[in-house]
Amino acid sequence: MRTWQVGDVMTRDVATVDEETPYRAIVDVLVRRGISAVPVVDRFRRVLGVVSEADLLHKIERAGHPDERRVFGGRRRRGAREKADALLARDLMTAPPVTTYPGVSLPAAARLLDREQVKRLPVLDDLGRLVGIVTRGDLLRVHLRTDAEIREDVVQEVLRRVLAIRDGLVTVRVRDGEVTLDGRLDRRTAVELAGRLAGQVSGVVRVTNLIAYDVDDHALVEVDGQVTPVA
Repeated sequence: MRTWQVGDVMTRDVATVDEETPYRAIVDVLVRRGISAVPVVDRFRRVLGVVSEADLLHKIERAGHPDERRVFGGRRRRGAREKADALLARDLMTAPPVTTYPGVSLPAAARLLDREQVKRLPVLDDLGRLVGIVTRGDLLRVHLRTDAEIREDVVQEVLRRVLAIRDGLVTVRVRDGEVTLDGRLDRRTAVELAGRLAGQVSGVVRVTNLIAYDVDDHALVEVDGQVTPVA
């Protein structure tokens, strides 16, 4: 069963700047491209950091208080002050960057975004070079798949290819990304596996598993080579 990966949804035409790019030029790139951040790369397209709108806004935030200083301001406040005074990308960027790879699954990428509290991930190839960028919005695009596309994957990939279930034994209904499975199979484990795999299909938001079964094989044990129910 095919699972969507970062490489399927990432933006490949990535705007970049280098370490020497000045503040105003970075702003121009963001405005012109309609983006909220830009990777800073070296001549080999290795990502050194990311400059975001948040990094640039420190200068505007402090514009009315240029002489404000606090002896015990803390690391975060000192970092904000340094970025407010910065003029080049190397001093404005947040580093080291949080990155990912094209083959990473979308759930794994989403967990990384959440854990690191970032809004986008530069995507690197095996040599560490920039090949794309993936944002929170890109990860959500998978849920724009039509119900017909989702149903086709559940039927073809889950029921037919992976589980080899004969046509007619299980019916699949999809509405607004919610999958309902119904029918009857011989074993409980097959029913549970069908539900789990359907939930892994890209675009599925919930699975309601109504499939009945003939044998509860969770409750079977093998005695002298024969499978018998647990007493």
